[in-house]
Amino acid sequence: MNFLFVYGTLQQSANPFGLHLAEHSTKITLGKFRGRLFDIGPYPGAIYDDMANTYVQGSVLSLHHLAGTLNLLDEYEGFGSTEAQPNEFVRELIDVECSSGTLQCWAYLYNLPVCDFTHIESGDYLQYISKKIP
Repeated sequence: MNFLFVYGTLQQSANPFGLHLAEHSTKITLGKFRGRLFDIGPYPGAIYDDMANTYVQGSVLSLHHLAGTLNLLDEYEGFGSTEAQPNEFVRELIDVECSSGTLQCWAYLYNLPVCDFTHIESGDYLQYISKKIP
């Protein structure tokens, strides 16, 4: 799969890794997946839950160089056997709902307890932070 679903800081070109994605991928469509989104502090964390009544909103990207980009993002997200265990984020293939149907996409999902974090009810991180900034 060459598709990556991004829902947080990777959507922002002010983020160096978001800028890398903007230069090395093509935005295909907006999408969403069943789950919950949390404010982890400087970034969000999403939990995939196919039984949830809420969605995480984001964008589907087609990566130009799949392996190289995923390796770079794995390091950024702290994912892999050489990273602190358990990983804060894990990379998984998930089903993302789009206007044209469902796509299987790679996504970085939060992998630690979320009980102390604020649930972002809208599931839309960019909308959420735009309201937090004075």
